[in-house]
Amino acid sequence: MPSFRAPDGTPLAYHASGSGAPLLCLPGGPLQDSAYLGDLGGLAAHRTLIRLDLRGTGASAVPEDPASYRCDRLVGDVEALRAHLGLDTVDLLGHSAGANLAALYLTRHPERVARLVLVTPGAAAAGIDTAPEERLAAARLRAGLPWFAEAYAALEDVTAGRGTAESFGKVAPFFHGTWDAAARERHAASDRERNGAGAAVYGGEGAYDPAATRAAFAEFGRPVLVVAGEGDANTPPPTAEAYAKLFPSAGFAVLAEGGHFPWHDDAEWFAATVAGFLR
Repeated sequence: MPSFRAPDGTPLAYHASGSGAPLLCLPGGPLQDSAYLGDLGGLAAHRTLIRLDLRGTGASAVPEDPASYRCDRLVGDVEALRAHLGLDTVDLLGHSAGANLAALYLTRHPERVARLVLVTPGAAAAGIDTAPEERLAAARLRAGLPWFAEAYAALEDVTAGRGTAESFGKVAPFFHGTWDAAARERHAASDRERNGAGAAVYGGEGAYDPAATRAAFAEFGRPVLVVAGEGDANTPPPTAEAYAKLFPSAGFAVLAEGGHFPWHDDAEWFAATVAGFLR
């Protein structure tokens, strides 16, 4: 298992698979074992995927300082991996909450990012709020499915600020393009593979400076691609499109009927879309 040391000395692990130029991949969760990214729907056939296990996840060590789980403090870990790999610049992919870390890395080290891919991105670092109706509209694409009524009622509670642990659990189907047995197992695995204590710190007070991040985006002239899923209630297409518009010229791709993990919903589309952009 290849590893390196973070600036504070914490041993961190990463995984390399595939062939071609490297693509540094930052997982979401936040703070979920990077294993869930897999080969990103076959993208590993086009690029060497470098999956970073963030501190306290996967094969990486638990840090001595729990405050170091905060997103802005993880930027140094990403930069240390770039230096360890001997790369002057990196092609960078961030999924979900990992897009917040990618955004902060770009904010601090714009000269190090050659191309940026944001997949169903968390938008807190950019200061974008998702309107409740956007989430509900994405969810209504599943109307008529056997589980819809109960899940939609729970989502209404969540978006209205009445969410409980039970209702948050019931909205899970709206994050997957198809709520089948495989999706249920992936959802269950995400709970097991996530560092819950670290996740509570990740987006804590002081983690983000949206004004600085937006300013960095506005000056970033290199290629950017934002990928969304049509039925993703976490990052609905209007939110993802608003994110793309923060850059001078960003590509925007939406997978029809896709969810928060589009490489599971249509692997061929996802791999072709991202690989085509990276070429």
